[in-house]
Amino acid sequence: MIKELTKLRNIGISAHIDSGKTTLTERILFYTRKIHAIHEVKGKDGVGATMDSMELEKERGITIQSAATHCTWKGHPINIIDTPGHVDFTIEVERSLRVLDGAILVLCGVGGVQSQSVTVDRQMKRYNVPRIAFVNKCDRAGANPLKVADQLREKLGHVPVLLQIPLGLEAAHEGVVDLIRMKAVTFEGPNGEEVLEQDIPEELLPLAREKREEMLDTLSLFSDELTEAILEEAVTEELIHAAVRRATLDLRITPVLLGSAYKNKGVQPLLDAVIRYLPSPADVTNVALDADRDNEEVPLKSDPDAPLVMLAFKLEVTRYGQLTYVRLYQGSIEKGSTIVNTRTGKVSKVGRLGRMHADEMEDIDAAAAGDIVALFGIDCASGDTFTDGSRRLTMTSIYVPEPVISLAIKPKDKKAEMNLSKALTRFTKEDPTFRSFLDEETGETLICGMGELHLDVYVERMRREYGAEVSTGQPKVAYRETITQRADFDYTHKKQTGGAGQYGRVAGFIEPLAEGDYEFVNRITGGVIPQEFIPSCDKGFRACLKKGSLGGFPITGVRVTIHDGNTHPVDSSDLAFQQAAIGAFRQAYEKAKPQLMEPLMRVVVETPTEFQGAVLGTLNQRRGIIISTAEDGTFSSIEAEVPLSEMFGYSTVLRSATQGKAEFTMEFSRYSPVPRGIAEEVIRRKKAE
Repeated sequence: MIKELTKLRNIGISAHIDSGKTTLTERILFYTRKIHAIHEVKGKDGVGATMDSMELEKERGITIQSAATHCTWKGHPINIIDTPGHVDFTIEVERSLRVLDGAILVLCGVGGVQSQSVTVDRQMKRYNVPRIAFVNKCDRAGANPLKVADQLREKLGHVPVLLQIPLGLEAAHEGVVDLIRMKAVTFEGPNGEEVLEQDIPEELLPLAREKREEMLDTLSLFSDELTEAILEEAVTEELIHAAVRRATLDLRITPVLLGSAYKNKGVQPLLDAVIRYLPSPADVTNVALDADRDNEEVPLKSDPDAPLVMLAFKLEVTRYGQLTYVRLYQGSIEKGSTIVNTRTGKVSKVGRLGRMHADEMEDIDAAAAGDIVALFGIDCASGDTFTDGSRRLTMTSIYVPEPVISLAIKPKDKKAEMNLSKALTRFTKEDPTFRSFLDEETGETLICGMGELHLDVYVERMRREYGAEVSTGQPKVAYRETITQRADFDYTHKKQTGGAGQYGRVAGFIEPLAEGDYEFVNRITGGVIPQEFIPSCDKGFRACLKKGSLGGFPITGVRVTIHDGNTHPVDSSDLAFQQAAIGAFRQAYEKAKPQLMEPLMRVVVETPTEFQGAVLGTLNQRRGIIISTAEDGTFSSIEAEVPLSEMFGYSTVLRSATQGKAEFTMEFSRYSPVPRGIAEEVIRRKKAE
């Protein structure tokens, strides 16, 4: 159990794709002696980075699942979560940031602030996570860390404070100049283990002095003590560290450090900065909601002796049972203790408690407030709160974005069908942004997710982990049919089969209904159709709505009125009038000029203003009707109505058009007539099927 809470750090490493998050984590684990050899993400030895434990991650060289580990630096225990950079796996970043106290925002020295950097920063702001920026890849051609620091201000609205400048760039990158101590720092040895300090080279001194002045100017805005010390020329390292820490914790500045994780430069000073400037659990205020007192906010204390409150933020279903990652906010937990799930009221016993190191688990006996650990064999959902049962407290849950893309999947044989069901049960439980359901109308199994890569990875995992071979295709669009004009009917159903026959006559008209799917109007007078047969007529008309004659799609927007009819004293029955109604509807439907209707989706695109024209172009190409556009500084919001049939694959097109910086949401709006040429093609395809 961690004794000194103020020494503990819970940090996440987040960034755009390919900025070097996993490589940086690998170096941190090496320098903190957690691992004894460095392996690269796409290394020639085929081992792969420690944190990318899944086979698919090693093959593709990307992080798919966030992975937790822990290490110790200068007597400070650190829990680290390495998160994916791809926008498709955004839930992994979301739930990690929900439980972390601080974060390292990794930026590429060449690419600077990129699309996913914007998304990750938005997530950090949502959970008020203090951050340090690390400008990586200073050894690459075109690297310009000073420009990246400016982009932090322009694109993300941060107040960047450079604590270092580079000691050489590109191929000449040797290390960093520490502006607080005014020393040049280099990293020697086969893996950069030896950190050496020397005087700043003469040619760099003017720039170092200028940047130190800028650093002190910015920091003096947030610290009166430092301002006084500057005026009295009595600035000490401790005063600067204290000012940086306070302003970082208040989310008022972002300290910027530099280096090259791949070339083993700048990682140890970054670890020192994590210890100095990022919060311990004791520095962060967390609140729970009291379910018994109308969700009143209750402040939580990072006290191991207080009543237990912990949040399950990530699940993994393994072949041995469910592994649940939890963050303890208050109290402590031991092997064998009982915990209560606030949502379900279910009482469970803690059988196995462990610390994670990627996919390996190290058993521990107890954990206390502030720690991140894993429980084995506890049944719960992502976002559940556990307590000791003394109060019904819940933590605010994790923000889950809505899926934007769907895919129809079909098992290739009976065995695959059984395994597919197991895979879907597991994946939907683990990942709240991955959904699956059976479309009753089309009879297809649909999976929904955050992007094409997201679904592609899950289809591949079904095959590898469950042996479920599936074929994929575009989901079918739920078209509808409707009528465009009034048509009369007068139909007699007669059937003589020796003995009692069937007889019923109904007369009336069908007409378009402005709102709603179907309406039945009874205008029968004088009992020409007895009252007991009126519901039979209604039932017959309803049966016809399931399948129209155009393309076999459901019929909507029809009002049926009956005003005349006839009965037979012996042969009229419930069945006879149902059949009469069916015949009458079919007689009138063709005369009422039916047409095809398609679902229109309300699409809202959030994009940086510079891409507004490109986004409008993508919507116009898809038969979209622009409803409104609004600008909010650097961002624009575009609202449009677009046919669902045109929205397949839109997420990929939108990302290409906006360098991945735009996001969109989509929800059903209404049904609208299909243009004639497209309608004929849809009906032809349907008949061919």
